[in-house]
Amino acid sequence: MKEFFSDIRNDRITQRSFFASIFIIVLSVIYILFYYGHLPPYIPLYNQLPWGEQRLASTSGILIPSLLAFIIFVFNVFFSSLVYKRTPLISRMLSVTTLLIALLTFLFIIRTVQIVL
Repeated sequence: MKEFFSDIRNDRITQRSFFASIFIIVLSVIYILFYYGHLPPYIPLYNQLPWGEQRLASTSGILIPSLLAFIIFVFNVFFSSLVYKRTPLISRMLSVTTLLIALLTFLFIIRTVQIVL
């Protein structure tokens, strides 16, 4: 298993991008847990839906974006490890995309909590 991830650990771009991604995901979960007790029972999470109760989710729903970002992170790490030997560029693009998704998820969580509080 260690050899499976050795290529992406040796590449500086993928290693730093994936490390920063997991750091941001963990930071977003810590931010949620810090403000979780102050959140109301329902929060506006589904902003694409029309105005009303459809936009609301229970307070535990604030963890959904972080969970999705973590699932994307895990998928991209494994896929990046598989593809790296053939095309390192795709692996690097996946790592940077993962970083962007983690960052945008963190900003979404911060903004949602600020709106509610």
